[in-house]
Amino acid sequence: MKDCSRAKPHRKNPDREFIRSGATFGEVYAMAAGFRAAFSGPEYEGASICLAVDDRAVMAAVLLAAMAGGPTLLLPYAFSAQALARMHQLTGFTTAIADGDRNLPPGTTIIRPPAGTPAERAPCAPISPQAELLRIFTGGSTGAPQIWAKTGGNLFGEGFSLARHFAVTEKDCLVATVPPYHIYGLLFSVILPLVSGASVVMATPSFPGEIGEVIQEQGATLLAGIPPHYRALRGKTIAASSLRLAFSSAGMLDPEDNETFSRLNNIGIAEVYGSTETGGIATRNRHLGETAFTAFPDVSWQIKEERLCVRSPFLSPELPAAADGFFTTGDRVERSGTSQFILKGRVDGVTKVGGKRVDLEEVRAVIKKVPKVSDCVVMALPDSGGREHRIVALVQGAEVDMNLLRQSLADSLEFYALPRVLKTIDRIPLQENGKYDRDAIIRLLET
Repeated sequence: MKDCSRAKPHRKNPDREFIRSGATFGEVYAMAAGFRAAFSGPEYEGASICLAVDDRAVMAAVLLAAMAGGPTLLLPYAFSAQALARMHQLTGFTTAIADGDRNLPPGTTIIRPPAGTPAERAPCAPISPQAELLRIFTGGSTGAPQIWAKTGGNLFGEGFSLARHFAVTEKDCLVATVPPYHIYGLLFSVILPLVSGASVVMATPSFPGEIGEVIQEQGATLLAGIPPHYRALRGKTIAASSLRLAFSSAGMLDPEDNETFSRLNNIGIAEVYGSTETGGIATRNRHLGETAFTAFPDVSWQIKEERLCVRSPFLSPELPAAADGFFTTGDRVERSGTSQFILKGRVDGVTKVGGKRVDLEEVRAVIKKVPKVSDCVVMALPDSGGREHRIVALVQGAEVDMNLLRQSLADSLEFYALPRVLKTIDRIPLQENGKYDRDAIIRLLET
């Protein structure tokens, strides 16, 4: 990890905007000094504080204060009463930083963003790169919430890596369609601007018209989006666009959505493959003819029994690694050439039905070839006996011909791989971070 002074590129230019038409870098560091002073009391020594914030300037200030010796931060996956109560149950936090009204558990002490102190007095003593800075809660798409620790080296190291790899500088302005309390939004709309000197737009647009309008009004050069938003932008041109590059993460981007956006706007989409716990692993830009993924320079990889193994400074410290430092992911890959790989699906995407192996990705691929199908989710749910599974599928596309769909499945798959439940819907439920809402999908399939 770079030292603290390297993590603060605009201390000498405090008037430069961190938030486009909003808070400056100087104001962010002044706010950080105020937070650090608030954390100096003995009650916060060894404590963990909930970070219930979606203001990117406040988020940046709190991270800087924590790096200067503040408490460990807890980042929820949502601000709903249920999500915050669940995090409270798991951690027992008693204090939260909040920039608005939040559904925090009763009795929670709330710290509001301070007015700050002069930027010259902002803290600069770094914590150890290996010290825990943040615990990120993920939930919804895979069932019960999981907690992943991130060190200062994990987060800021990845920020510097992204800035170098994509040549992000103070000349750039970034728009993100995902909030900063998700790892993708945190990295791209808080940490990346902080270490590169780029500015970031405060708004988090999600509708096609909003996205184009914000890009145009703010003169944005970078767009950090998620697959559902590129789907919504299909067939639409961003007028008078200043964009030089777009990013996509938090799920696989549909090739047609990618091609259409790139062709109409004459820019590529850099797909970033990774996860909360691994950090960014690899990238590709199909607009440049890249069909396989290339690992980031700081990431080493190898394949064992078809599974991708990675060694990276961005790995969460609790991940089990082999003696050589490699962590085995749950993704199946295939080598492409000498230095690239192709994703083949999840290892846990293979299940057994009646003693026979069924690849859920293969079932999904058959469904997606049927006309009018825009997306689908295929799952293996426990059968009533508990020892076997049944295949179920939720298909997005109200005009899908169900007879044609069933016939296509019957023509392509063995009988035991056929979905026993097959439903269509206008739009598959998603979480705010663009990932499938597993609980909502199961409810739809079981009703």
